[in-house]
Amino acid sequence: MDVLAALTRDPSTTGLFTDFDGTLSAIVPDPAAAVPVPGAVDALEALGRRYAAVGVFSGRPVDFIARFFPADVTLAGLYGLETRIGGTRADHPEGHAWRQVVADVVAAAAVDGPAGMRVESKGLSLTLHYRGAPDLAAPVEAWARGQAAASGLEVRAAKMSVELHPPIEEDKGTTLLRLAAGLATVAFFGDDVGDLPAFDALDQLAAQGVTTVRVVARSAEVDPAMLARADLVVDGPAGILDLFDQLRRAAA
Repeated sequence: MDVLAALTRDPSTTGLFTDFDGTLSAIVPDPAAAVPVPGAVDALEALGRRYAAVGVFSGRPVDFIARFFPADVTLAGLYGLETRIGGTRADHPEGHAWRQVVADVVAAAAVDGPAGMRVESKGLSLTLHYRGAPDLAAPVEAWARGQAAASGLEVRAAKMSVELHPPIEEDKGTTLLRLAAGLATVAFFGDDVGDLPAFDALDQLAAQGVTTVRVVARSAEVDPAMLARADLVVDGPAGILDLFDQLRRAAA
């Protein structure tokens, strides 16, 4: 596939949707320190002036990524449980009831979680990190499964971490299907297994006649399943930014 040609044929009917961590930002030991690579925000803002839709999807809360992107960039946080569309912030209607459940699990982690596990509370979900201590993978995963069984939260795999989410049918795929309605061409840029539901959504759109593009930002930690699904593989966030610049120039 000529990805550049597919994505510049008609920007007025094309949507560009991208993951955040590992795709627009470098992976860092401290999740709170993640920022978009220089130039990424300007590139998305410029693309947003020419393309039908531009959006950023993340497992982080919307309020975290909203610090970086202007109001005309659509945001989906916590895999779609939180959104900012047209500058308006909204939460999934079923989410509120789970905030206290998540808070209780976060508190439990401080008491009896595996020593060395980093806990990232996101309000409606939480992430248990073992980056920097790979030997903690098994105990962290076991602890997460125990908490999921007790709380009703669901376990989701992530990069060097485990996530616990409310049992709400919402992920990057369901979110992409909503935001891509009416578009003739849709692309998703990602790097992690959490982006595979978005690739599955692209399969559904392709079956309906929509032109779809899957771009993967390669890293030392990329899952082979991502590479197998890619129409184009680039080298990390720098490669994504270079592709954005090509799209911007071609659409000008």
